[in-house]
Amino acid sequence: MPIDPQDTLLTVQAGLAQLSTLIVSYSFSAIGAIILLIVGYIVAGLAQRSIYAGLGHIHGFDETLRHFFSRIVRYTILILVVIMVLGQFGVQTASIIAAIGAVGLAIGLALQGTLQNIAAGIMLLALRPFRIGEYVEVGAISGTVEEIGLFATKLRTVEGVYILAPNSTLWNQPVRNYTRNGVRRSDITLTIGSWNDIDLAQKTMLGVANAERRVRREPAPIAFVATVGDSTVAITLRYWTSAADFFATQIDLTKRAKQAFDVEGISIPVPPPAPPQEASDTRQ
Repeated sequence: MPIDPQDTLLTVQAGLAQLSTLIVSYSFSAIGAIILLIVGYIVAGLAQRSIYAGLGHIHGFDETLRHFFSRIVRYTILILVVIMVLGQFGVQTASIIAAIGAVGLAIGLALQGTLQNIAAGIMLLALRPFRIGEYVEVGAISGTVEEIGLFATKLRTVEGVYILAPNSTLWNQPVRNYTRNGVRRSDITLTIGSWNDIDLAQKTMLGVANAERRVRREPAPIAFVATVGDSTVAITLRYWTSAADFFATQIDLTKRAKQAFDVEGISIPVPPPAPPQEASDTRQ
């Protein structure tokens, strides 16, 4: 069948017309998408800085939480902008939102433990049961707090051991903060022979405490009989000091109390040596 040149020309003209229409239509869509991306990027940055600055005016609001919430706002705006851009090209945004929700649910189920740590980290940063530099004890974990993150908290034990504790572990147990109140009470107990002058022993221990500048005068230190044995009496010195001086003061006062007892002639009984163990009979 012969090809009619006139029909071919008309078909080509119609195709070019449709192509030009599509080019113009998608050009406007592409330009609009580019403008929308630029504006969305700028708005997201402004929103992030505004949220960060606004949270900074709240007294005691943690720096980590400021970064976290400001970034959440930024990324939320950017995701919405991307969805709007796809809508410019005729993509069904409802399907995209549903897909994002499904993916988010799957990720949430897969990272359930991680999300628990994030939630616990936010609560720890917001309520502040402990701060950096404080000595805490949480269950079997104890040490000085070095860093509080959204996922885990770094601590250093008194032996210098590094501990990385998940936030969910720290949040779900009672926290004993030895630094927060600023002061701590300490007890020093020395056992003397019952033949010694108990009043002199108490007076001697009080003199040692009152001569130490790190011991607080209010509440005043006291010395009392803690326990009485068959031939011994336990004398306890109770005093208050700052949390920072707790261990050093306890060590120094224990040494000085013993030295003061030696000067006053107050004897501390020496436990008798343990009897030698008899060799077991291995004969059958």
